[in-house]
Amino acid sequence: MKRKQAAAPAVVIPPDDEPGGAKSAPASMVEAAVPRARAFPIVGIGASAGGLGAFELFFRAMPADPGVDMAFVLVQHLAPDHPSILTELIARFTSMPVFEVQDGMMVKPNCVYVIPPNRDLALLNGALHLLEPATPRHQRLAIDFCFRSLAQDQREKAIGIILSGTGSDGSLGVRAIKGEGGMVMAQTPSTTEFDGMPRAAVATGVVDFVLPPEDMPGELIAFVEHAFGRSNGTTGRPEVSTDDALKRVFGLLLAHTGHDFSRYKQSTIARRVERRMAVHRVEAVAAYVRILQRDPGEIDALFRDLLIGVTSFFRDPEAFDVLEAQAIPRIFAGKSVDDAVRVWVPGCSTGEEAYSIAMLLIEYMEATKQSFKLQVFATDIDRRAIDTARAGIYPVSIAADVPAARLSRFFVLEQDGLHVRIQKRVRDALIFSEQNVVRDPPFSRVDLISCRNLLIYMDGELQKRLMPLFDYALNPGGFLFLGTSETVGEFGTLFSTVDRKAKLYQSRDDGHVRAATAARFRPAQGEAERTPRTTKVVVPTHGAQLRELTERSLLQHRSLAAALVNHRGDILYLHGRSGKYLELAAGEAETNILKMAREGLGRPLSVALRRAVTRNERVHHAGLSVKTNGDFTTVDLTVQPVEGEEAEAQARESRRYLVTLEDAGTPSLPEVVPTVSVVDDGQPVDARIVALERELRRKEENLQMSNEELETSNEELKSSNEEMQSVNEELQSANEEMETSKEELQSVNEELSTVNVELQSRVADLSEANNDMNNLLAGTGVGTIFVGHALEIKRFTPAVTHLINLIPSDVGRSVGHIVANLRNYDRLVEDVQSVLDTLVPVEREVQSKEGRWFLMRIRPYRTLENVIEGAVITFADVTNVKEAQAALVESQALVRLAVVLRDATDAITVRDLEGRITAWNPGASRMYGWTEAEALGMNIRELVPEHLREASLETVRQLTRARELAPFRTQRVAKNGETVEITLTATALVNEAGEMYAIATTERAIT
Repeated sequence: MKRKQAAAPAVVIPPDDEPGGAKSAPASMVEAAVPRARAFPIVGIGASAGGLGAFELFFRAMPADPGVDMAFVLVQHLAPDHPSILTELIARFTSMPVFEVQDGMMVKPNCVYVIPPNRDLALLNGALHLLEPATPRHQRLAIDFCFRSLAQDQREKAIGIILSGTGSDGSLGVRAIKGEGGMVMAQTPSTTEFDGMPRAAVATGVVDFVLPPEDMPGELIAFVEHAFGRSNGTTGRPEVSTDDALKRVFGLLLAHTGHDFSRYKQSTIARRVERRMAVHRVEAVAAYVRILQRDPGEIDALFRDLLIGVTSFFRDPEAFDVLEAQAIPRIFAGKSVDDAVRVWVPGCSTGEEAYSIAMLLIEYMEATKQSFKLQVFATDIDRRAIDTARAGIYPVSIAADVPAARLSRFFVLEQDGLHVRIQKRVRDALIFSEQNVVRDPPFSRVDLISCRNLLIYMDGELQKRLMPLFDYALNPGGFLFLGTSETVGEFGTLFSTVDRKAKLYQSRDDGHVRAATAARFRPAQGEAERTPRTTKVVVPTHGAQLRELTERSLLQHRSLAAALVNHRGDILYLHGRSGKYLELAAGEAETNILKMAREGLGRPLSVALRRAVTRNERVHHAGLSVKTNGDFTTVDLTVQPVEGEEAEAQARESRRYLVTLEDAGTPSLPEVVPTVSVVDDGQPVDARIVALERELRRKEENLQMSNEELETSNEELKSSNEEMQSVNEELQSANEEMETSKEELQSVNEELSTVNVELQSRVADLSEANNDMNNLLAGTGVGTIFVGHALEIKRFTPAVTHLINLIPSDVGRSVGHIVANLRNYDRLVEDVQSVLDTLVPVEREVQSKEGRWFLMRIRPYRTLENVIEGAVITFADVTNVKEAQAALVESQALVRLAVVLRDATDAITVRDLEGRITAWNPGASRMYGWTEAEALGMNIRELVPEHLREASLETVRQLTRARELAPFRTQRVAKNGETVEITLTATALVNEAGEMYAIATTERAIT
């Protein structure tokens, strides 16, 4: 089990716990009798483009009284030169206090803290600290920076949530949180506006919940309640006993994964188990054991939690500086050109540490102009981590850990722009394999072992077993590189200290001690046959496991060596004692079975494999004479395709083949006698001829197969070469256009997206205020009705007859008897009566059936003697006011557009479809020299260099189809005859009928 902790920001001081300090076991494990101090978790929420909508859904779904204490720290990518209103916007969605972070602000429960623009945010002892960004604008990883410090400061009380955003910021931070025992959530990618960040977080494999934002609060509250208890102080932490409970968990892990965790530190195991219990909301460990028994996927999840690989490139830079300065030069000293430099990195996790050491070794060889065979063996028990390490692909956020010079020297940017890949020359130096350092044989004759932050998870007995093993694996004078919290302990007789702070040690050259250690790892006679390395201990509890146990026992007791290979012969898996038939050739290490075959096996094996590949059939050769230990052994060889559910549909390159080698039991002389001069060898002449003929046939078959394969390969290579040349030309052209601006545009796009959301909110506020102003400005075209106390009509103006069906004979009738031509308003009588009773005027906005709008005012009718004699109903036509207001908005937009055109530094032009210039802003005059009056009499062809005029016509044709084109580079001719390099954006102007009538361009000079 290995977990490597991400490098924390400089402001963060690591707590006294794993790794980096003394361990602190959970209360439920070792301090059950001591009351646990109640502490609230801190939830870090990271987002980028599209994050505001996710924030709103999250906080609107958060109950006003969740019943548990927790604080929220919001980190969003903000424009550094633009004031943020994110704090005000979040305050609209929640009843909790919302603060913009100030330096040194203490975090309090049930509060929300928002990062300000152009600052990095870190936590130290529960306080928020603002730091000046240390990286360029397009390389800032504010979420990773904050989450790492959150993990260091809060440990298991840290919770990370990743919402909508582009890029991969946050992926390293969630690994750090998970590595400290925290919990991680990510937004469901399908619910995001931009899914880059959530997908990168999910790809790390450490996310506990993938949910829409509105579903997150419920799961978050349930988790916090189970893991930390409710606000009233009741504990919700699951109780885990160190005896029966963990033993049952260990048994299930052993049966399912083949790895025994019983000798690892119980406090660490207990914390992981308790966190998984909190995720499933179970209080009793018995219930969790039932979940493990019922769901093998949960065993895998627990196994992954125990193997959280929180690591980084050049972690603890000071320690790597010591390694580079004091160990690496001494490793190369005294090496001859034919010698190999061998390094072993046990518990390599996802490979960052192994690649870091390989870079240092390559840098030293290049600096000293030396060339050695470099072999870095990197091992781990986590197969998924090994697969990630083999691929050598990492998020661009590793720029926070890798110096810029090494990043450009050893990494290549992937096409998606979000990941980088280790260069092939570095990957070729590493050999990744799945290995249990406690159980499996170690590597030997290595010059350096880097085992950092692995021993801290093991108990004392395991550590005592590993130290002599490391000494055995090292060459005399080899180096051991440990983590900052690890030491060689009582094995000072084996290692001398090179640098105590960096935990760098050197193996002592003590032959007696090394011989005694070597004897511990020399297997007893027959031991390898009895206990193959691939055997797992299985607890048989049902029929399927009994069958598996029986099959394993049969394989163990049958003298059979087998290898699973691909179509090229590369070994994928070995079974049994294969050393009798295979051996490593001198020189660079090879894992190809054809190159490892002993004398007498190579040619038959090559022919059999090729036939099995080309014909997809089983091939068997019996009675081969293979040279073993100076004698010849008769061996039966079989090569057969490995059948699967989709074997027929698999391509030849993806198929697997099983090579089995079985001892026939009767030694014999080699099939081909070295010289024909030997006659009296105990073999009849006819038998010798048969053997020679058989060998000749095999060679003919081998030659035929080689010729066929060569012809096929030549054809495929020729076709592939032509395709690659074409693709390379296209990629080179596209790369030249996009390379210079891609990163900056991506950063600016995220910032513009955030600013755009804030501006939309402001526009909504302005629209609401605009509607209020429309109601205030209504007031012309007044129609009036005078009514008495009994609501009888006394008189009316002609203008009101369009709204209420009145004729002169209606005077004296009740207003309630008259039909009104108003939509959705039938309370005229009630409103008039209300004014007469309360003397409070009533105003209502009504609409006629013809669609015109009126402001209806009902006021008391007062005489000169201030006596109320009835009411006055007035209808003011506000239709024109509303139309005028709409026109005003449009004219204001035109004015603003005119100001933009006037003050813009770019050249903005409009031309008709014939090329005549119809609009020319001051920016164009400054850029090209022609005044507006001069330009309006010109054709755009006069500004286009002659060799680009045909391309300009093609642009017009493209616009007729696309309406808008992406920015592209071109040239213009200024008035003084100079050629101006510009970036041009062209947009088609269309009328209401959808027809293009002109083209607008924005032209920016390239300096």
